[in-house]
Amino acid sequence: MSGMSKPKCVIVGASHAGTQLALSLRQGGWEGRILLLGDEPVDPYQRPPLSKGILSGEKSAEQIPIRPAAVIENAGIELKLGHRVESIDRERKVLRLASGETESYHKLALTLGAYPSTITLRGSDKSGVHYLRKLADVDQIKPFMGIGKSAVIVGGGYIGLEAGAILRQTGMSVTVLEALPRVLQRVTAPVVSEFYERLHREEGVEIFTGALVTSIEGENHVERVHCADGSELDADLVIIAVGVLPHTRLAAQAGLDVEDGILVDEFAHTSDPDIVAAGDCTRHFNPIYQRRVRLESVQNAMDQAKTAAATLNGDPKPYHALPWFWSDQFDVKLQIAGLSQGYDNIVLRGDPESGRSFAVFYFQGNRLLAVDAINRPGEFMLGKKLILAEAAVDKSRLADESFPVKDLLGA
Repeated sequence: MSGMSKPKCVIVGASHAGTQLALSLRQGGWEGRILLLGDEPVDPYQRPPLSKGILSGEKSAEQIPIRPAAVIENAGIELKLGHRVESIDRERKVLRLASGETESYHKLALTLGAYPSTITLRGSDKSGVHYLRKLADVDQIKPFMGIGKSAVIVGGGYIGLEAGAILRQTGMSVTVLEALPRVLQRVTAPVVSEFYERLHREEGVEIFTGALVTSIEGENHVERVHCADGSELDADLVIIAVGVLPHTRLAAQAGLDVEDGILVDEFAHTSDPDIVAAGDCTRHFNPIYQRRVRLESVQNAMDQAKTAAATLNGDPKPYHALPWFWSDQFDVKLQIAGLSQGYDNIVLRGDPESGRSFAVFYFQGNRLLAVDAINRPGEFMLGKKLILAEAAVDKSRLADESFPVKDLLGA
């Protein structure tokens, strides 16, 4: 078979999903070319450490590759970094890059990820005001860090709280401003929000909820943040962490079906049979919850990428993984299994009001939807097992810590 006639797969986005897809594609028997295109000029790296070890300086960029460079090279995957794709011509099967170059494809995979929601306020373009999504963002933030300096975090979601925790641990004074009545409001029960507000306050972070930022002031560099209630906060550094949006522009311009994410079926197919998509940029039907979801998690990126690769290799396997997530803040590891949206009652295991270890089980009637396990790896595993088994759960035993987790697992 000549090199010309071997199929070529182009993967757009050197993300967790893109890198996994490339490797799984080769492992699954793809014999043709695999080209992985990334818009950042660096080898594919893990994103979760950006708001944790990379920001703190405990880890360097070299320590967080998604996979070692040799693994990617040995799999015969071509990397083309620092190139942005401008458009997709589906009829001719050609990508146009920002550089003016073109790349043809037989099969295409979109693993484009997400980008930060931005806010436009007076002064939001000042030096010292940053978002946190890319390695380059951390490089820009680092000079504004330092013992005794002040940081204001706009947004009390996971990224905002993780960044706040790290900055506090490096000796900065930190204030988190959340517009909603509580932190993590969209993703957790009030009891978990209250715990995280307590945790941060115990560690010296100030948290203000119901706080609306009106402007960012200073000469050339940020100096103060003004809020709607008239308060103002000193700031050497502002990090804006108000969520992310899926990268759908390319897909939408190419006429693919898009609806708060690139729509894919259980085999990761888009509305074009020659194009798959995976990761944060997609919206898919989840059979466990019987609805379409868009997930921002490494687990989803990796698992859905494996599904997409199998599809491209002509060995389709439906995607129906249970979503899970984690967050590290101070000495607390939160592990989440499942999706809690739609819950109407909870069961607590442990005491959320003292110490730093408990679990919240989310139910809709008697059906277990999700668990938030705070320094409770056993309860996380238990929740995963119970959700997938769709088993009837004895709520009174679940709440009673005299029944050990291993007994409940066996039940």
